[in-house]
Amino acid sequence: MATSEFWSSFKSCNAKRIQKYLSLCGPSIETVEKIENDFIFDIEITSNRIDMASVYGIAREAQAILPQFGKKAILKKRSFPKPKLPEHGLPIEIVDPENLSNRVLGVVMDNITIGESPDYIKRRLYHAGIRTLNNIVDITNYVMLDVGHPAHVFDYDRIQSKKLIFRTSKKNETITSLEDKTYKLSGGDCVIDDGTGTLIDLPGIIGTSNSVVVDSTKRILFFLDNNNPVQMRRSSMSLGIRTLAATYNEKGPDPELAYTALLYGIQLYQENTGAHIASKIHDLYPIKRITKDIKVYLKDIHRVMGITIDEKQIISILKHLGFGVMRHEDKELAYPDGLYFNITVPTYRTCDVSIKEDIIEEVARVYGYHNLPNVISPLAFVKQPKELEKLYTVQYKTKYFLKHIGLHEFLNYSMLSADLLTDLDYNLSKHLKITNTISSEIEYMRTSLLPSLIKNMKDNIGKKETLRFFEIAKVYNKNNNSLPQETYNLAIAVNTNFSDLKGIIEALLHELHIKNTSIEQGSHALMHNTASVKINKQRVGSIGILKRNYQHIIGLSEEIYIAEFNFEKLIEYFSLLYQFSPPTQYAVVKLDLTFQKSIPYQQIEDFAYKSSPLLKRVEYLSSFGNNISLRFYFSSHEKNITEKEAMVQLTNIRNKISS
Repeated sequence: MATSEFWSSFKSCNAKRIQKYLSLCGPSIETVEKIENDFIFDIEITSNRIDMASVYGIAREAQAILPQFGKKAILKKRSFPKPKLPEHGLPIEIVDPENLSNRVLGVVMDNITIGESPDYIKRRLYHAGIRTLNNIVDITNYVMLDVGHPAHVFDYDRIQSKKLIFRTSKKNETITSLEDKTYKLSGGDCVIDDGTGTLIDLPGIIGTSNSVVVDSTKRILFFLDNNNPVQMRRSSMSLGIRTLAATYNEKGPDPELAYTALLYGIQLYQENTGAHIASKIHDLYPIKRITKDIKVYLKDIHRVMGITIDEKQIISILKHLGFGVMRHEDKELAYPDGLYFNITVPTYRTCDVSIKEDIIEEVARVYGYHNLPNVISPLAFVKQPKELEKLYTVQYKTKYFLKHIGLHEFLNYSMLSADLLTDLDYNLSKHLKITNTISSEIEYMRTSLLPSLIKNMKDNIGKKETLRFFEIAKVYNKNNNSLPQETYNLAIAVNTNFSDLKGIIEALLHELHIKNTSIEQGSHALMHNTASVKINKQRVGSIGILKRNYQHIIGLSEEIYIAEFNFEKLIEYFSLLYQFSPPTQYAVVKLDLTFQKSIPYQQIEDFAYKSSPLLKRVEYLSSFGNNISLRFYFSSHEKNITEKEAMVQLTNIRNKISS
């Protein structure tokens, strides 16, 4: 923002003080830079305040804020002469049968001379970060920054039909932008048709190459359209076209400003290109934006702000911001309780000011939040739903446990690259694809946490001898043209051995007090030597070794052991407390047995418990080659058993396993 046009209004205040005062009560001025006899303000505004996205809008804010600090500030009123229109102008027809735009303005201008813009325009556009092209295009950008409403220009002679029809696009129609990039439309976008089916503009977003101004242009159509902000945002994001005009239009600029921008643009074209008006002014304004009134009691302003502020100061603040203010007194109530204001909201604020609290907020911020009493509101406890509370309880307990047995947590993006998914033989059609992603590395929503964790292992192998990683996050599955089904999963990856991974899983299930668990032989697309983890005979996850072909494709130099679980199933079976089991009153006999392992470990346990009614627990000791050593605990609830009786039970177990 260059300040010279309005500087005479602020002569009592230097640039640094303007920066300080405006930042305290309005738009945040990040930096101030002196350029010759002018100052450049780098200003940050909130996205809902499109009325401030212009030099004039900032000046209006300054008019209200600076007097709060004892500095005089008067906003210069803008006035433009009424343009003289020809009796018989050049033909142009603009129609919007579906009322897709809030307002459309257009005028043909003849006798255009294309050249460089004046230095003050080029300088201000340059410091605003906008590339200068020529005086025709530069004026549209200059008007947008000054007034706050986007403008566009067509080469009049390249519009063969001399007709512009607003309509919605058909699916797979294409446009070629003024940058010679071709875009395929998804349908439902607001476009301009020349009446022959040819698209000549994507209004509010970007112009097209078949109607753009060229070096030989002699006549232009100066054009302003105020469009549906939701539709502008959808089209801009779906096509990946992020122009400055699009960022303005998607925030709903005031259609009343469009006429001011038109008059200003006409004046600049006449002054800087030698142009003269060659048609009538076309103005399609089907539903005029109207002001609205809000009733606010003085006592409510004092109550919300927590301070008594003079009514004259309130009126002054609101009027300087452009609000209409009428003072009234309710005769049934004593002063000041009966005093209220009828506030007329200007059209450029109707999108963000709708209730009395919005009015009070405007008064409070301009008065200065730093001037309000520093009273902290009392804390309030918001009870969470039981499901959410349980989710965070189990998640915290799981993370705490895994970290304290030596695992490192990873937090990955929820999106993956097509290359990684393809390398692991995932079906891309079963993944949700992000349209116009900023990077091919984050293009598909993941349906499993394993690809991310496998990549983490690949990136860290060689940096440390032992790697043990885990992640708890959501996965996203397609859901019949509806919102995706979001499920929490838990994934673990280690480079130690299968027994280590299995031990981590068993220890975690024990820590979460989950009963009736079993680990049985299973299958998984990414794993060999796979085991399924079950709770109450229901499969909740898989553990195994990453298949060697995937290991080579990914570029892993060693085997890794991976597991993934439906974390919500673990939450379902989680118990906060251990299930109490009374200790036996009789002696426990412990016997060890080493034998050749010919069946899965889970079957060994199952056979052992079925073979001996006295068996209370089985404990894994060690394994070497194909031999496994186990410890068996025998006891009775009725009497002390002898070692001989326990040996009989052990023999039955060995015979059952061997058979």
